[in-house]
Amino acid sequence: QVQLVESGGGLVQAGGSLRLSCAPSGRTVGSYVMGWFRQVPGKEREFVSAISKSGSSTNYGDAVKGRFIISRDGSKNTMYLQMNELKPEDTALYYCSARIFGGPLTDYTYDYWGQGTQVTVSS
Repeated sequence: QVQLVESGGGLVQAGGSLRLSCAPSGRTVGSYVMGWFRQVPGKEREFVSAISKSGSSTNYGDAVKGRFIISRDGSKNTMYLQMNELKPEDTALYYCSARIFGGPLTDYTYDYWGQGTQVTVSS
């Protein structure tokens, strides 16, 4: 069973930055397509970003394109989401996800999920 451990959430003012981290157990980050989703109570879960197994391909949701950067560090076995120019509407519970199946990064089907880390952006 794969466990995804997220960290890095918190409270930040609008215009600020945060970096989220996600470390999978059991296998290296290169074994998975990995992604980030977010959810606000009462709303559907929203795709944020994804990165391929090789790390050479990435995909972003329209709401974060140009502000967020997804990356991974094999030496630390960790995936990151650098969030810049944060807006109050970015406030949400952010989930790390992973799947062994490759496929396109526009496929939002994932097998494993973290517990979530809260990001709150004040105006």
